[in-house]
Amino acid sequence: MATSVGSEFPRTRGTRKGRGGNILIRIKQSQITGRGLSRGTELPEALLQEWEGLARWHGIPVLLQKLQESSHPNSDLTQTHGVLKELSSLLSMEAMSFVTEDRKSAQESTFPNTYTFHLFGGVDLLVEILMRPTLSMQRKSSKMNDSLVKDCLSVLYNCCICTEGVSKSLASRKDFVLFLFTLMTNKKTCLQTATLIEDILGVRKEMIHLEGVPNLVALVQSFDQQQLANFCRILSVTISEPDVDNDDKRTLLAMNGQRSRELCPSPSRAEANQVTLLSIPGFVERLCKLATRKVSEVSGTSNFLQELEDWYTWLDNALVLNALMQMASEEAEHSSTESSDESTLASSPLRQRLPQSMKMVHEIMYKVEVLYVLCVLLMGHQRNKVQKMLAEFRLIPGLNNLFDKLIWRKYTTSTHILHSQNQNCDCSPEISFKIQFLRLLQSFSDHHENKYLLLTCQELNELSAISLEANIPEVEALVNTDRSLVCDGKKGLLTRLLMVMKREPLDSSFRFWQARAVESFLRGTTSYADQIFLLNRGLLEHILSCIIDSGCRSRDVLQSYFDLLGELMKFNISAFKRFNKYVNTEEKFQVFLTQINSSLVDSNMLVRCIVLSLDRFQSQMDDIEVIEVLSECSLLSYMSRVENRLSFLFRLINIINVQTLTQENVSCLNTSLVVLMLARRKGKLPSFLSALREKEYAEKYPGSLLNNFHNLLHFWQRHYLTKHYLTKDKDCTSLENSSCIPFSYWKETVSVLLSTENTACSVASYIEHAYRELEPGGTGEQEL
Repeated sequence: MATSVGSEFPRTRGTRKGRGGNILIRIKQSQITGRGLSRGTELPEALLQEWEGLARWHGIPVLLQKLQESSHPNSDLTQTHGVLKELSSLLSMEAMSFVTEDRKSAQESTFPNTYTFHLFGGVDLLVEILMRPTLSMQRKSSKMNDSLVKDCLSVLYNCCICTEGVSKSLASRKDFVLFLFTLMTNKKTCLQTATLIEDILGVRKEMIHLEGVPNLVALVQSFDQQQLANFCRILSVTISEPDVDNDDKRTLLAMNGQRSRELCPSPSRAEANQVTLLSIPGFVERLCKLATRKVSEVSGTSNFLQELEDWYTWLDNALVLNALMQMASEEAEHSSTESSDESTLASSPLRQRLPQSMKMVHEIMYKVEVLYVLCVLLMGHQRNKVQKMLAEFRLIPGLNNLFDKLIWRKYTTSTHILHSQNQNCDCSPEISFKIQFLRLLQSFSDHHENKYLLLTCQELNELSAISLEANIPEVEALVNTDRSLVCDGKKGLLTRLLMVMKREPLDSSFRFWQARAVESFLRGTTSYADQIFLLNRGLLEHILSCIIDSGCRSRDVLQSYFDLLGELMKFNISAFKRFNKYVNTEEKFQVFLTQINSSLVDSNMLVRCIVLSLDRFQSQMDDIEVIEVLSECSLLSYMSRVENRLSFLFRLINIINVQTLTQENVSCLNTSLVVLMLARRKGKLPSFLSALREKEYAEKYPGSLLNNFHNLLHFWQRHYLTKHYLTKDKDCTSLENSSCIPFSYWKETVSVLLSTENTACSVASYIEHAYRELEPGGTGEQEL
């Protein structure tokens, strides 16, 4: 099984200096020129001993020779293990130094031991030793004990993190990758195996097919809870789409071009892996149990967890965690790993070495992985199936029961760095856990009727009472909610989240995620009862306080607040009345407008909400309350002035173009269309187009604005009306639900604006021929 290392020589994280470095070069050259050496260990021992003093190899080549000689088929592996332990002691401290050195740059650190070990064929030798029992043709083969397997895996992982190229080299060996999965059946080697697989799959060029894992169903069903949690670490790199975290930054032009080349796109490997997992009986149910498993507390736990903010750079790595949790694994063998409460372990002698608080950290880190897997499944093509299972297995009530004691503690007072929605988080276990929890709530509630499971029966009754008082029918999703699956007690997850949100420090990293999670509850078809439920809990005043009084400057937080405010106020006359009561001075109102105008990309959804609401209220002039609010509300009065709506329209069109459109800023195009659709309804579309032309001439750049808008409209047609979008239908439905304007009217308005006839509602009619830069396709893309 040994392969030549002459084809690739990994670079260490640093530079090997001194006379010994020249000797290493000579060894490399001898391998490259093919002088009969398949491993550095095949050099004569006398020569290695002679060079040892010059190269400072710490006896690694000689030890590797002994390891190879003692590990031949049918040999006594006791000696093999003894030699490996000697090698492991040389490599482990080096690896530990790497992960605990306060993240020094690669140029500032050298790790010659692991480099030497790999150079002399140590990595290939360990792979051969591990796989030999499965490949041996001998009837009787020496059985490897668990300790030997664990040490082999640990040394391989040490080499992966300290020497460049090792992970990629192992990842290229599909036979070895699949073999590693078989080692996860052993509880004693599962942790080390999962750590190594996770590292290898993270650098693999092609995502592995889970279907190809031997006996996958039996493997997963054999896992206890701890093994399953470790397996989730592996799944995180097998079910997530590549570059999924960068979709908001990728241009829609590039994404649509890719789709156009995939005329009949087959499911991605990530999608196929998700289907494979969901077909495993009991898989999702066990994840729900693991996510909601309780962890007992002991006195002093909060004080210990307070210190974690300073410890996270030491704790948040696989080497240290594995070392700590090995004790936990040994301890867990004496009790039921399937238990929902670990209080029975409190009196164990090992508790002195691994306190209950550390067990809690371990549990939290596992839950991060489990929640991530559930979140990815919720966002996949099998969403409805996953939603049904999560509801049935009572994931939401279970998380609600954990909220106060585990998910959201009051102990932490430190300041955290803000992480945007799609930014990978490199932070403490507690922070990662909270962020992943909020992302799960966002995915669970977004445009789905199961969102009402975040409430209690008492809170559902409150929603019904709100609808009754307003003399409006209850929404169908509320009526259909299975009350046996909602949260227990008086406060559901949504209410608890609102309470935490109000207490959150001004500079907390969680403000963005909290706002996103609450907003997802409101997204979809606007529900008056849902809005009033949140208004009654002071949400609007809290958001306005953050925007106006706190002087918030974070773009991410401001955008999340503007979006949430838009969903909370849309078409709701009570919300605008509350707004006017809070923003009761000109000074406050100007601060609010300044925040909106500081970044229209971030605030455009709120602008859309105000424009839509104004249009709705103007059609309800027979209602005295509506008339009063229209006359008194500074926000509605401001937007009712045509010049102000036109000002927003100019800027919305001007800050985007076809080449820069992304998922993040395409909403600016749709907001501009909302303004024009409402103008068209009232027969005022020509006057708005004329105003755009006048703006161009006033700025002495005729044709710039309208040519850009014309190309944007062509792109809109391709983006929303291709077969891909018509079958998926999510974006089109979202536009319709959020605006209460039929999607057919969206399509019709865009067609009118793009008409080639010389009409008063055609954009081209307002561009003089001398300034026309119109392209039939807008971007040169082929029509689909």
